[in-house]
Formats: sequence, structure tokens, C-alpha cells
Amino acid sequence: MVHMASICTMSLGRCAAGHKLEDKLEMAAQHGFQGIELFYEDLVEVAKTIQGGNALENELAAAVMIQKMCQKRGLVIICLQPFMHYEGLVDRALHQKRIQEMHHWVKLAHNLNTDLILLPSSTLAPEHISEDVNVIVRDMREVAEIGLQARPVIRYAFEALSWGTRVDTWEASWEVVKKVDRCNFGICLDSFNIAGRIYADPSVSSGRTRDCDEAVVRSVAGILSEVDVSKLFLLQVADAEKLSRPLTPQHEFYNPEQPPRMSWSRNARLFYGEDAHGAYLPVRAILSAIVTGLRWDGWMSFEVFNRELFNPDPRIPRLMAQRAARSWNKMVSELGLTTDQPKEKMQPML
Repeated sequence: MVHMASICTMSLGRCAAGHKLEDKLEMAAQHGFQGIELFYEDLVEVAKTIQGGNALENELAAAVMIQKMCQKRGLVIICLQPFMHYEGLVDRALHQKRIQEMHHWVKLAHNLNTDLILLPSSTLAPEHISEDVNVIVRDMREVAEIGLQARPVIRYAFEALSWGTRVDTWEASWEVVKKVDRCNFGICLDSFNIAGRIYADPSVSSGRTRDCDEAVVRSVAGILSEVDVSKLFLLQVADAEKLSRPLTPQHEFYNPEQPPRMSWSRNARLFYGEDAHGAYLPVRAILSAIVTGLRWDGWMSFEVFNRELFNPDPRIPRLMAQRAARSWNKMVSELGLTTDQPKEKMQPML
């Protein structure tokens, strides 16, 4: 078994703060990462630099440029993400529009030389998403068929966000994956979203759900007994900080248009084991079950949202890459990961 280090481009600094994709890729490569998840906003930002043509044509051209940037640095693009708010739309005209967008995303994936697209569960208001799981399954089969008809074939990873409207647990996403029953449609397991739903509650002073420890034991047992590792297409890693006070309307992170878990997620995710930053989720237990129990072999990808990513300081990509490299080394040690890199390769560069 070999475990390889990946990081989402967004986790090295956000476009809105002026952090350029090429700088972020350079920092990822310098700090030993072998792969990246390409965040769609980074692709759009590169496309804006191309003169002439319409937006879709420029995005396709940008995808080719980004693939070359990564190839130059020895980076593999492991997925394109996120294709948002797709499943179960009540507005079927909007559904058809999203289907057309997916055909475009397949072309983007081909130009990026990646075969995986991430589908996070929708967080639209309940009135916009069907309660009928059969509608969600039919929608997912539709994109799976698009991927199967593509050459090369495109795979999809369905991820349950911890504040998802209809799908907010890995169990719910796994049920959809099983019912879709297509070889190119699998699950994304994310340590943050698993723990963020059953262990953490940022809206209360303890930061924890009432039966947090028991819930994690049950969840881990379920992963080991239920998940077919061949249908685990993406493993994402993040921890999060315990807030000093509850995320209520008085909190600086509070957003009346977002559930507390979403506001917390956008501001306070951390890399694995960053105890000094307030990390407190049972990420090690969850990852240990997947790596050891399911015998996961492949990419382990940091997906960290954090308020610091909007800091315009040009040092942010380097600082985040350093933090990520330290966390990777800690994961290798604590989880007994097997890598194909010399240990010094992932040492944070000062």
C-alpha cells in the first residue's frame, strides 16, 4: 500500500485575496505534495487572463494551461471540484441547465488530464430540493451515464456535507452510491464532514454533540462494515478548531443565511493534528479506520477552508504549504502511512 499527499488549491490561498494559482502550485510542489485537487474558482481565475473567446472556451483553454503548469512541477490533478447544488432539484429546467454544465465539466476534466469530479451534497433551501431519494438517485445516474459515455471515462465522487439539506452523513451518501450502482460513481469520505456532523456542534459552548464519542464509535464501525473500498474514490482530510464561544448570532463568524456548521467550516478548518490552533475533532480515529481497517491505498488530500486563506499577505501560500507539510508528516507517523517519498521530501521549507 502506498499513500500519496495531495492538497486542494483553495487550501493554499483564495483567489479573492489575490493568491495566484501558479504560486500555489509552486508551493505545493516545493513542499513535497504529489497531487492537487483543482478548485473551480482557480480555473475561472486563470480563464479570465485569456484574451478573446467566450467564457466556456477560455475555461477549456485555461484547463490545458493548468495541466501544463502541474506537469512542469510533477503534480497530478486528482480531481476537479466542486460541482455544486446538483442533485434533486425541484426546478427541472434548472436541472437541465446543470446537465449541460456537466458536459462542459467533462471537457474540462479531459483537458486537465483528470478523471474525477467531486459532487458535494446540495445545501440549497429545502423547498428547492426533493425529499424523494429516488429523484436524487435518478439525477446521479444521469451524470454517471454522461461520465461512462465520455472517453476517457469520467468518475464521480459524492460527498455528504455536514450541513447538507437532504444528505448530511456519509451513510446517506453511501446509500445513494449503492442505489446509483454504476462503476464510475463512488463516495468521497471527508474526515471534517464526518466528524463535523456527529461529533461537533459549533453552536453550543462545549463544541460537541451530546453523544459525540459514542457517535464516532458507531460511525467508524459502520464505515468498516458497510463501505466497499473500491467505491471510495476520494479521501479528504481536515480537522477544525474548537471555538472559544458558541457560533450564535453574536459570534463574528455568524451568517444568518448559513447553518452554523457551514459558517464554522468556512472559517475554522485546520490541517490534521494542528492542536496548537485548537484542533479537536477525532480525525485520527476516523482516518485510522479507513487506512488500516479498509486498507485504503492512494491519495489523501487536504481540503481546508479557513479565514486565513482570505488574507492578502503574499506569504500565505507558503505558510499554508508549510503547515500542510507538517501535518502530512504527523499523519505518516501517527497513522503508519506508507509513502514512496524520502522523509525529508515533506519537511516544511523555512
